[in-house]
Amino acid sequence: MIQSFSKVNKVSGTLSLLGDKSISHRALLISSLAEGKSIIRNLANSDDVSSTINCLKDLGIEIEQSKNELIVFGRGYKGLQKPGKLLDAGNSGTTARLLAGILSVQMFESIIIGDESLSSRPMKRVIEPLAQMGSKIKSSNDGKLPLNIYPSEKLHAIRYHLPVASAQVKSAILFAGLHLEDETIVIESMQTRNHTENLLELRVVKEDEKIISTVSKNNYPEANEYFIPGDISSAMFFIVLTLLTKNSELFIRDISLNPTRTECLNLLIRMGGNIQIEEKRISNNEVYGDLLVKSSDLSNIKIENEIIPLIIDEIPVLTIAGIFAEGLFELRGASELRVKESDRIKAICSNLLKVGLDVEEFDDGFRVSGSIKKQSEPFNSFCDHRIAMAFAILSSLFDKDSSVEGFECASISNPYFLKQLQAISS
Repeated sequence: MIQSFSKVNKVSGTLSLLGDKSISHRALLISSLAEGKSIIRNLANSDDVSSTINCLKDLGIEIEQSKNELIVFGRGYKGLQKPGKLLDAGNSGTTARLLAGILSVQMFESIIIGDESLSSRPMKRVIEPLAQMGSKIKSSNDGKLPLNIYPSEKLHAIRYHLPVASAQVKSAILFAGLHLEDETIVIESMQTRNHTENLLELRVVKEDEKIISTVSKNNYPEANEYFIPGDISSAMFFIVLTLLTKNSELFIRDISLNPTRTECLNLLIRMGGNIQIEEKRISNNEVYGDLLVKSSDLSNIKIENEIIPLIIDEIPVLTIAGIFAEGLFELRGASELRVKESDRIKAICSNLLKVGLDVEEFDDGFRVSGSIKKQSEPFNSFCDHRIAMAFAILSSLFDKDSSVEGFECASISNPYFLKQLQAISS
């Protein structure tokens, strides 16, 4: 599907977004493990979250959906049922990796598959620590999906230092560790998203510049009620559009302000962005609140390597902010972008070259300078939702109509993007 975009002359109004995708996945999985009825409000309605729901149903979890909430009837400790078919994670790396941790301690065989994009993404990073715990988990595709998971009676706790900054790998280990008497310890050198720790109320300490998370059967969840704050990664597209559009102001309600997710906001503020946090609240240990965003003149700044894991999903749209900001935009230390839904470094550079910018590509990032010279070339989504939406925002800043090929992939994280864009634009 080729989606056309016209220039947005002004952004105004109020925006409310469905729940954060990362928190939504975890609330669903935790609710399925607990015994009894859990209620989830403001769940994300994305293709990725639907993949998690469908896998849980295949594992015997009863789920009731209504307009305003979702009810999950959890089956308790090791209570999942053997699926009658392959578990399809679709495009969702979160579904595949976190579910691998949960299934590695169940007493039945299961197989996780995914779409073409997910089947090209690395799974050794989750296979190896789970194998160290005694799990029997194999890949017949060079460390990629499908994953064959077999029951094991020799599971044990481990102390694991993450070699790659990955909240998904960390969470897979923590989910497996929930089922063990002894404490499993995960050590990070670079902070990643902490939604799993928050929802499970795990003990987390900082020691010698390391983040140490501890889990055991003592942390096994009970049925609960959850409110999922709005998805800050989805909000970022509209925040950047507002900052870059003259005479614009946007109010965003109930958005996630988890400190491991707001570095993207902090970066834009340091660049000169007028972003005000109006009020903060807490639900299930997750901070959220309201944002007021106004048009701003931005200047590029150095992006430190240590914040890359905290802005990794927002880099495509931060790049759009960067090419309109004063000075050159440079990103390094982001090789993880190569193994996302697409090779995002290649995708970003390829699309920016189309508009005549000076682009230098590196193994771990890129540098962009110069000015936009062409506005009519269609952009390629590379079947990547964040690339699609980032270049939809760029297209909306052009004087001439522009387009994004393969835009339907935006539904992976935000199926309402076009309606939301139209509602706040004039």
